[in-house]
Amino acid sequence: MTILKTALCLTTALAIATPALAQFQERTFRVSNGINEDHPVATGMAAMQECLNEATGSSMTMQGFWGGALGGDLQATQAVRSGLQEAVVTSSSPLVGMIPALGVFDLPFLFRTPEEAYAVMDGEFGEMLNEKLDEVGLVNLGYWENGFRNMSNSQRPIETWEDFQGMKVRVMQNNIFLDTFSNFGANATPMSFGEVFSALETRAIDAQENPYVTIDTSKFYEVQSYISETRHAYTPFLFLFSKAIFNSYSPEEQQALRDCATVGRDVERAAIQELNLESLARMQEAGLQFNTLSVAAQEEMLEKSQVVYETHRAAIGEDVVDQVQAILADLRGQ
Repeated sequence: MTILKTALCLTTALAIATPALAQFQERTFRVSNGINEDHPVATGMAAMQECLNEATGSSMTMQGFWGGALGGDLQATQAVRSGLQEAVVTSSSPLVGMIPALGVFDLPFLFRTPEEAYAVMDGEFGEMLNEKLDEVGLVNLGYWENGFRNMSNSQRPIETWEDFQGMKVRVMQNNIFLDTFSNFGANATPMSFGEVFSALETRAIDAQENPYVTIDTSKFYEVQSYISETRHAYTPFLFLFSKAIFNSYSPEEQQALRDCATVGRDVERAAIQELNLESLARMQEAGLQFNTLSVAAQEEMLEKSQVVYETHRAAIGEDVVDQVQAILADLRGQ
C-alpha cells in the first residue's frame, strides 16, 4: 500500500499539470509480459494505470498479458515493432540480435549496485540506447528492473568460479551469457524460459540463473537445492511501445504514457527490491542452502571474465562499452 500511495501522490501532481483541454481518446492497449502476474512488474503496471487514470480521465487502459500468453519476449517484441501489438515489457537480453548495443547489460559483473545501473540507464547513456530502439520501430518508455541475477542449482554451493566446472547451466539464448559460463567451465545450455522448470525437474540441467523474485515466482526453487548470491549480471526490463502506434497518438497521450511509465518504473523498482529479500527468505525457509560470494571471489570472476569483454566488445560497440565504463569509473571516483 505504501508504494501505491506514493504513486498516487505523483499521479496527482501529473494530473494537475495536464492541460484541461488535452486530447485523450478511449484507448485500450495490450502489454505482453513473459513473467507471471505475481511479479513486481504487475505492481508497477498497477501504479502506471492509476497514473493514466488521473492524467487522462481514465481514457487509456492497459490490458496485461502474462506468462508469455502473447508469445516469448522476442516474438512479442517483433509484433510490437511491426505494429501488430501495442507494448511489451521485456528483458534487454533477448533483443541483442536486434540492438547489439543492449548486449552491454549482459557483460558479467558490470554493475555493483542498483543505483549504478539507474544512473546509467536514466541518463544520457540510456537515451542513446533509446535512439537506437527508435530506429527499429520501438519507443522505450522506461528502464524497469529485472535486477541482479543469481545462481540456483542441484549440485553444490557456488563459492568460486571453479564450482561451475562440469555443471549444466541453463542460459538465455544469448552469446554473452553462453560465453560467460562456458569460460567458467560450465556446460552452458541455451534454453527458452518456458522450458526451464521441467528441465530442472528432470535433471536435464543442473542450474539456472535469474533474479530472486523470478526464481521464486517461477517455483524453480522447488527443484533446486542451493542458491548462491553471485550478482554476476544486472539486466533491466524495457517497457517498449510500438513506434507506429505511438505516433498515431496525440502529443498529450504520448506524454501521459511517458510520465506514467516513469511512475510505474519507480514503483516497480522499489517493489522488486523489497520482494527480492522476501523471495530469498521464502526460498531459504523452503530448505535451500544459501551462500554469498566473497569480494575476493567476485573480483577473481571479474578478472577471469575479461576475455568475455574483449570477445564481445566489437559486436556491442567499442564506443558503447567505453562509454558505460567511463560513467561507472566517474561514479566510483576512479
